[in-house]
Amino acid sequence: MLKWFNSLFSKTRTEDNTDYIKPAVFEPQKYNIKNVSNKFLIVGLGNIGAEYVNTRHNIGFKVVDFIARKEGISFETVKLGALAEYRFKGRTFLLLKPNTYMNLSGKAVHYWLEKENIPLENLMIITDDLNLSFGTIRIRKKGSDGGHNGLKSIQTTLNTTDYTRFRFGISDEFKKGKQVDYVLGEWDDAEKTALPERLEMATEIIKSFGTAGIENTMTAFNGK
Repeated sequence: MLKWFNSLFSKTRTEDNTDYIKPAVFEPQKYNIKNVSNKFLIVGLGNIGAEYVNTRHNIGFKVVDFIARKEGISFETVKLGALAEYRFKGRTFLLLKPNTYMNLSGKAVHYWLEKENIPLENLMIITDDLNLSFGTIRIRKKGSDGGHNGLKSIQTTLNTTDYTRFRFGISDEFKKGKQVDYVLGEWDDAEKTALPERLEMATEIIKSFGTAGIENTMTAFNGK
């Protein structure tokens, strides 16, 4: 018995031993780790259709559209949305506008994260926020959906709240019972005048997210 017991600890574990299971090896070449770490999915939330283009709820679309125009790149129709590729300082930013409508945004986000092998920490969601005054910026690494249907869909589909969200304030200047009309309403003249400067800042936020990291980006831009 003692001889048998000692043999359990003296056995040389090699690939020839039938009782030894070799652990799976993560192969950088197979998963292209360098490209994954330098690739970011930037998702602007909104609703498709001409009637929604200039509405407050579509600020996510407006931000990524602004970047595309500024950098001279174009969106192309792809599965579950429209996609544009922007390169900056060795980083690749995939700008996505889901075509699933707001309530099913998570479907497009999940699909493109998996297709492009993008880690969750390299995902940024751009959305409107009624609880912030117009143009105010709030960037967080995680958090609740705050009642926003797009974020709710993403949270449910990804089964996590640990992803970066860039909230753009649209204020809550509406009468009781008029929230839907306000959110789906168009920007007023004062907001239209102020938007270009805010969109320029949004562009800098996205660049910072990819090059300086989320912590530095939050420090530099939150509350501005």
